[in-house]
Amino acid sequence: MEQKLIEQIVSRVLASLPELQQAPKAEQGIPVGVSNRHIHLSAGHIETLFGSGYALTKDKDLKQVGEYAAKETVTLVGPKGIIRNVRVLGPVRAFTQVEISRTDGFGLGVVPPLRDSGNLDGSPGIVVVGPKGAVTLTQGVICAARHIHMEAAAALAFQVADGDRVTVKIPGPRGGTFDNVLIRVNPDFRLEFHIDTDEANAAGLTNGDLVTLCK
Repeated sequence: MEQKLIEQIVSRVLASLPELQQAPKAEQGIPVGVSNRHIHLSAGHIETLFGSGYALTKDKDLKQVGEYAAKETVTLVGPKGIIRNVRVLGPVRAFTQVEISRTDGFGLGVVPPLRDSGNLDGSPGIVVVGPKGAVTLTQGVICAARHIHMEAAAALAFQVADGDRVTVKIPGPRGGTFDNVLIRVNPDFRLEFHIDTDEANAAGLTNGDLVTLCK
């Protein structure tokens, strides 16, 4: 009778903690998410680019909880060229941040520094054009450093902590390793290794491919 009661209690606890039930096993690998060029916009810049009182229109949810690709796009104008149809990602940010690859930078005529998201000091600016207006950024263009999103259960499974730097092993004929990969842990994060298009092409990776974390 006592054993049955214990089993019932354990069952209730596990049911209330789905994250524990879904915790990944380290040997299963980490799915790849290839990040194409995109822009995060502040509320003020959304109004300048799309009109007063404008709200972004969700197109599809992204893997990270609360993040989505909007239907809206903008044009980036640099000293040497332009890139059209750059996707806006939501939700609204406190500051505008443009994430491009080094190859994109060559075409635009800017040199985006390799930075963790939010670290914009000293980064180059660019002109962002929307259907209702344009914004001249004095800074905010970066090449986002590769990183792994994960929830607490995944961090426990992989024995890492927020802010750690790790090495990721790439399988396949163009395999190798990526060093200095930032670990980002948050309750709203879901396990995913983010790299830009240059890195993905060099390693022969596509969305959903699995990589492993080297200890």
